[in-house]
Amino acid sequence: MMLSRAKPAVGRGVQHTDKRKKKGRKIPKLEELLSKRDFTGAITLLEFKRHVGEEEEDTNLWIGYCAFHLGDYKRALEEYENATKEENCNSEVWVNLACTYFFLGMYKQAEAAGFKASKSRLQNRLLFHLAHKFNDEKKLMSFHQNLQDVTEDQLSLASIHYMRSHYQEAIDIYKRILLDNREYLALNVYVALCYYKLDYYDVSQEVLAVYLQQIPDSTIALNLKACNHFRLYNGRAAEAELKSLMDNASSSFEFAKELIRHNLVVFRGGEGALQVLPPLVDVIPEARLNLVIYYLRQDDVQEAYNLIKDLEPTTPQEYILKGVVNAALGQEMGSRDHMKIAQQFFQLVGGSASECGAGTAWLYWRMCPAAGAWAESYFYNDDIFNFNYAQAKAATGNTSEGEEAFLLIQSEKMKNDYIYLSWLARCYIMNKKPRLAWELYLKMETSGESFSLLQLIANDCYKMGQFYYSAKAFDVLERLDPNPEYWEGKRGACVGIFQMIIAGREPKETLREVLHLLRSTGNTQVEYMIRIMKKWAKENRVSI
Repeated sequence: MMLSRAKPAVGRGVQHTDKRKKKGRKIPKLEELLSKRDFTGAITLLEFKRHVGEEEEDTNLWIGYCAFHLGDYKRALEEYENATKEENCNSEVWVNLACTYFFLGMYKQAEAAGFKASKSRLQNRLLFHLAHKFNDEKKLMSFHQNLQDVTEDQLSLASIHYMRSHYQEAIDIYKRILLDNREYLALNVYVALCYYKLDYYDVSQEVLAVYLQQIPDSTIALNLKACNHFRLYNGRAAEAELKSLMDNASSSFEFAKELIRHNLVVFRGGEGALQVLPPLVDVIPEARLNLVIYYLRQDDVQEAYNLIKDLEPTTPQEYILKGVVNAALGQEMGSRDHMKIAQQFFQLVGGSASECGAGTAWLYWRMCPAAGAWAESYFYNDDIFNFNYAQAKAATGNTSEGEEAFLLIQSEKMKNDYIYLSWLARCYIMNKKPRLAWELYLKMETSGESFSLLQLIANDCYKMGQFYYSAKAFDVLERLDPNPEYWEGKRGACVGIFQMIIAGREPKETLREVLHLLRSTGNTQVEYMIRIMKKWAKENRVSI
């Protein structure tokens, strides 16, 4: 997250430390605390010595170093800036200051400070990352050529691969380093994160477990585990993974609180989005994208567009989302310009070599019968997926699974949409549940859409031999519009019911309602039909 900060974080942040000296306990040496990576203890010791007048040389640099490693970059910035004002300032201070600026998202200041530092591998790595931030390909390649086959440089290269969505290249580097350095446990988190980005969530979990066995309270690792659970299961399972982290959050990882708050909004299906996401839009890159998605789901296309219009996409996800927003706005406004822009974004993604490969994999995946079941469980709670999945199933003749998917949808707005109602009614009819289709119509207010649904029920029920509800639908249609076609449909359906009653496939009592439907028509053919039905009823002792 911190390598992607877009909004400069400025202001004074004070690290609260305990300056009290406990009686009877030996004061540890600075070297001991640093070797144990007890940076809070080290700052406490350094500040105590400063307070009692026993300040050592380079105290401010050591405090800056410890604050930086605690994630308190504002405090580190204060110490390093003060150090640069001293006479005979060591040139290495400038590269430390530049790194601090970088982690605060102050990239221009980071570049200026970086060029004041003496040449070193750290300076080259910093400028390498800044070139990526500034999208300066020429500088990026120049600093890339200066990288050496040493662990720090290779890790820096891997991170650039990751940020440019070259996840497999990053994995190859991490695995190569791990092969020779099994003790570098944190690299397992980086590998797991790459697999997460590649949608291999189960593999990501396996790799992550190696690290969590040794460091069970890692904020970053537990957050990634929660994200995997969200993708593999649901938001409730993901939130459960974060519960212990929220209950026992360490003050050493203040930066992670923003990340956790962001992810909880996602896990909870957008709950609290407008309270949490706006302040994080320029801090966590995904916050802007998730807020855009939230606005789209609320049908607030204009707000979604306002939020994304100035974003220069760099990843396939950003190109796709910007294309979707422009397409939605184009449809809403009837704007050909926005539709053309959307088309361009989609073509850019589809035309890239990496995304073409993904598209090929997607097509292959769709051809695999087992994949559909995987997707259904994966997006079980996603209304949009279920809506599209249900239509696809119904359109291919699998109306049983189509019905199941339609009934999973929770959105009231979607359930009141005519497309939903008409497809669900068709699934009910094809699945021999015409009464449920009829009940869908009864719940609708009189409108052009209810008239269309009546036509669907009348014709589909007739086609499926469900003549009773076909006759009821044609009867209402005939009363609303005296079209001869509706009488012909009702007549045929009533004859079909009569035949089924004679064959014993419909209760004889249904004949009473058939006669009632026929009497509501003024057509001259009615009397002849009624006379025949009454004669049969008398011969078979059926009360009408």
